[in-house]
Amino acid sequence: MVARQSGGPEHALERLVFFSDAVFAIAITLLIIEIHIPRLPIGSSDAEYINALANLWPNFFGFFVSFWVIAAFWAGHHRAFCLAAHYSDRLVMPNLALLCVIVFMPFATGFMGGNIGTIVPTALYDATLVFCGLLNVRLVRIVTSPPIVNEAASEETIAMTRVRGWAVVLGGGSALAFAFVDPRFSQFALISIPFWRRLLQARLKHRFVTA
Repeated sequence: MVARQSGGPEHALERLVFFSDAVFAIAITLLIIEIHIPRLPIGSSDAEYINALANLWPNFFGFFVSFWVIAAFWAGHHRAFCLAAHYSDRLVMPNLALLCVIVFMPFATGFMGGNIGTIVPTALYDATLVFCGLLNVRLVRIVTSPPIVNEAASEETIAMTRVRGWAVVLGGGSALAFAFVDPRFSQFALISIPFWRRLLQARLKHRFVTA
């Protein structure tokens, strides 16, 4: 947990984390607002309602993908700041930069969902994800470095926390590459993120075992 120092609950590090949590929560909520409820005339048949919902499948797909993407970024943010023990002004701008892209994610999701299978909206979404991933990697490195990191945190824990962020960058990069080949299947490349994470962590764990 974030260590408390003199200043109680208003401590600067805690305020930064609380603010970040609020922004993540708002961004993840805005995803569903981008999906507009179908308005059918009174007396429409069940088949027409089903068809209206079916027409929204690209939007629903984008919602579920982005929900878990933003949730993953929040989890990484939470995991990194659990290793923090001290506040530094160096945290402010990198943290705000990450949150800025997180807030942009609902727009990128809606743009892609409304234009499924086209290159530009799909590439914009994937590029946003990669950029967000790189900002996250930068922030995590700052949080897990002196003078911010908890002195009791082990070298292996810090390394494992840092390497997880690269999985999103690699998965997003894979999706971006697919966007220029066949954008219809680009988002399926995001399934590779857990596999990238396991590969990176396995290699890192092997390095610590053999060291």
